[in-house]
Amino acid sequence: MAETPNSQVKEINISQEMKSSFLDYAMSVIVSRALPDVRDGLKPVHRRILYAMHDLGIHADKPYKKSARIVGDVIGKYHPHGDSAVYETMVRMAQDFNYRYMLVDGHGNFGSVDGDAAAAMRYTESRMSKISMELLRDINKDTIDYQDNYDGEEREPVVLPARFPNLLVNGTTGIAVGMATNIPPHQLGETIDAVLAVSHDPDITTQELMEIIPGPDFPTGGIILGRSGIRKAYETGRGSITIRAKVEIEQKSNGKEVIIVNELPYQVNKAKLIEKIAELVRDKKIDGITDLRDESDRRGMRIVIEVRKDANANVLLNNLYKQTALQTSFGINTLALVNGQPKVLSLKQCLVYYLDHQKVVIRRRTAFELRKAEARAHILEGLRIALDHIDAIITLIRNSQTTDIAREGLMTQFNLSEKQAQAILDMRLQRLTGLEREKIEDEYQELVKLIAELKAILADEEKVLEIIREELLEIKERFNDKRRTEIAAGGIENIEDEDLIPRENIVISLTHNGYIKRLPVSTYRAQKRGGRGIQGMGTNEDDFVEHLITTSTHDTILFFTNKGKVYRSKGYEIPEYGRTAKGIPIINLLGIEKGEWVNAIIPVEEFVDDWYLFFTTKEGVSKRSPLSSFAHIRNNGLIAISLREGDELISARMTDGSKHIIIGTKKGMLIRFPETDVRSMGRTATGVKGITLDNDDEVVGMEVLEEDNEVLIVTKNGYGKRTAASEYRIQGRGGKGIKTCHITDKNGDLVSMRAVTGEEDLMLITTGGVLIRIDVAGISKMGRNTQGVKLISLGDEENEYVATVAKVEKEEVQENENTEETEENASGENPDVNTTSDEE
Repeated sequence: MAETPNSQVKEINISQEMKSSFLDYAMSVIVSRALPDVRDGLKPVHRRILYAMHDLGIHADKPYKKSARIVGDVIGKYHPHGDSAVYETMVRMAQDFNYRYMLVDGHGNFGSVDGDAAAAMRYTESRMSKISMELLRDINKDTIDYQDNYDGEEREPVVLPARFPNLLVNGTTGIAVGMATNIPPHQLGETIDAVLAVSHDPDITTQELMEIIPGPDFPTGGIILGRSGIRKAYETGRGSITIRAKVEIEQKSNGKEVIIVNELPYQVNKAKLIEKIAELVRDKKIDGITDLRDESDRRGMRIVIEVRKDANANVLLNNLYKQTALQTSFGINTLALVNGQPKVLSLKQCLVYYLDHQKVVIRRRTAFELRKAEARAHILEGLRIALDHIDAIITLIRNSQTTDIAREGLMTQFNLSEKQAQAILDMRLQRLTGLEREKIEDEYQELVKLIAELKAILADEEKVLEIIREELLEIKERFNDKRRTEIAAGGIENIEDEDLIPRENIVISLTHNGYIKRLPVSTYRAQKRGGRGIQGMGTNEDDFVEHLITTSTHDTILFFTNKGKVYRSKGYEIPEYGRTAKGIPIINLLGIEKGEWVNAIIPVEEFVDDWYLFFTTKEGVSKRSPLSSFAHIRNNGLIAISLREGDELISARMTDGSKHIIIGTKKGMLIRFPETDVRSMGRTATGVKGITLDNDDEVVGMEVLEEDNEVLIVTKNGYGKRTAASEYRIQGRGGKGIKTCHITDKNGDLVSMRAVTGEEDLMLITTGGVLIRIDVAGISKMGRNTQGVKLISLGDEENEYVATVAKVEKEEVQENENTEETEENASGENPDVNTTSDEE
């Protein structure tokens, strides 16, 4: 065809055009359709549905509206795609088996777990759910940016304020071009707790986060096998987990077994599952099933599989796991948009990006409220001026020919802004009454305070974080529920590192110079009082054992230092060494700083809410804090108690919150008071006075006193005694206490005070590294004002004295009296040693 003079035909390279056009299409799918934003966890279509419902006023407390009306508004204003795609998305948001926390409250037939489709949108009704309201909370307070819609006639939000971490809470799935996302849902309370943990400790590790979020929590429940896949997904953003149905095996009266399926893996179609099982039975690939029926109803799911009398239900179930969707795998791929770019994210990154978004939301909301408050305060300042000069203002207005002249006169004579002048002109005469004048003044003073508070928030990130924490906790309190998905150890491939460690009793020792090790508890054997003992470990001339505890390999060990910090380790993480070895420096195990040393060790089996840690310092300051406050401790430690200058932490003990506390001092004084005298405080609090000390005195021990306890003291030169607890009257905290021992040059100052029952053994360790185990029942009972009897014969080493005293469970082993034990005959079995001691 001949070209005309005005022809605008342009030659292009077809391959280049295809490449460019496909890339544009791919980026459009990635950014505008298939992937969620890391901040609110929503794809554009989900965001537009919720915003359209919000814009229409179809809130959780308003009546339902036809789904067709909502879909029409979405595609007409914001989402120029097919109505069926929008409606199907809205249906999924209303299905309790697809969404962990539904964002749409549906009324009508919205489908079922059997794969039944929802009714047509002209038949169903919808509204926002209560929790989806939290995604849009404060959206009208300039908290987020808006953009033009597809035709430029409307404005739509770029992202929602998202007052809870929806990306993790509800998860998402989507296939883009060249990439896909598959994020599992999580339990709301756990996810919020993880955000709070990140806000408190930006350096928290994935392992520590997994103690808060153990794994996904699917709306259909089920059981996740093992944690290795979860850990990999949380650390790298990609991983695979195995999910099993929750199954029970019941035995009928006729002896036949029945398999009951109560929960299915996520996104498994129940009808297709039953059809698959029936097909396997028909094809004789599974043998032993006599009946298969679905008894599910409104109360819950119940699939009944009757087993032939001569068949084994467990074997049959194992075959079902292998051949049906009773066991499935879920491939986690945490891909989301970060600043408009697709990025694979770890668990911590998801939480950090969400927290950063919330900081922006709170700052923008605060700035909005500040502008609003300052604008109102500006008007009130004008009204105050008017009320102070009301006669002159009335005269000016009366003498003005027009409103403009009056406004100009007010601005000129009283130095007012145009807005203030207009407010005065708009003021009604009733505002001149005394009560109304007082209201204006009160409102102004309140605004002044509010403005100061808002400015303080904008100037301090910690205040912003505190607001985020408070509002997240409020959402948690309103919407939190129980975890549905269990996490259990799976097959061999799912066994965790900790599962391979045998649960056994151990002794952990720590020397004065910071060498730590563990040994089997059977290493030490009981001796009679006054024996020389065995060599507990090899030490240098200037080193000695300072702490000794009995615990389990699987317990968490809390290490409290003189600087009031706390560190943690698992029992099995402490290296095992021979009895005479020094061990390793504790700085190789914990992040202890220079000039810091451990002076209290507590093993914890479980961090329960109603237990406490009680602290006492050298200067007699005491503090009580909930044990749960110490459940999540980072590698470089946390503050356990804030110390005054020159003070240091002496002792820490666990308590149930209802016991008496006894505190003993170097000069033989002791005080007893109820622990409730010290109120529960935060982890970083300083505490209150527990005992009043003389100038040359200091605290050497603090204990939690049980009903059947006696008070045992040991002195520097190896003397000791037991005294009935009844001899120590209950006092109020903060007193000087009463005498518990007569101190002389012979017995020396107190080095230890312990609460005992007589049913335990006592371990004494000297500065020479010598250890002796004594039956507490063999130690004499004496009154308070006595010096005690000799417990250990100190060696010829110069200046050898008792350094450390620890309680352990009684060991019934016969020994020759006053014998020097060798390593060979000191390795008897001790299977009954209790592992729950919380002694130093």
